[in-house]
Amino acid sequence: MSTYTGDVTPGGPSDVRDLGTLTLRKCSVGSMDNDVYLLIDTATGEQLLVDAADDAERLVGLVEEGTGRLSGIVTTHRHADHTGALEEMARRTGAPTYAGENDADALPVAPDHRLAHGDTLRVGETTLQVIELRGHTPGAIALAWTDPDRHAHVITGDSLFPGGPGKTNSPDDFGQLLGDLTERIFDRFDDDTWIYPGHGKDTTLGAERPHLDEWRARGW
Repeated sequence: MSTYTGDVTPGGPSDVRDLGTLTLRKCSVGSMDNDVYLLIDTATGEQLLVDAADDAERLVGLVEEGTGRLSGIVTTHRHADHTGALEEMARRTGAPTYAGENDADALPVAPDHRLAHGDTLRVGETTLQVIELRGHTPGAIALAWTDPDRHAHVITGDSLFPGGPGKTNSPDDFGQLLGDLTERIFDRFDDDTWIYPGHGKDTTLGAERPHLDEWRARGW
């Protein structure tokens, strides 16, 4: 039985989840408790790092906990607390970088690949779906995949947390984000879908779905 909880702390050990065709390793770095994810394709050992947020030494260690072969670094959105170690990790690993096309120009490293809504990204034999979730930033993206038992998993960056959407700066931005979350996440995936956010603990769509009207009414 899996012991994965998704509850990690800065400077603490990684939490590991075996998803059959994919292994997920999660750690936290920095003063803002940023979650970083390493996805490892079981068949090939190919690895993908999601959000090189801070503390490059810790992130190099995270990569070495897997196969040690990194094939890409994805940035979920342009905020500085999610990109603090991006330049150094790109330099030290030589791995190509990926980001949403509408956030790409604001990153400290110009991405090698710009991602749009509906694109796919391969990690070995695993296919990840790119979902643009506009509002927290103009080009924020999520990554989704389905495990062999047909359960979906979504890394949402700062667009969805336990308790609601990520911070927005205007009513229009909030409406955009809630609309994208509703149409592209809640209307598309089942309640057992696991959500891996950019900070703090994980959640599921089933835990969050009853609160959609509450979020809409409060406006944040």
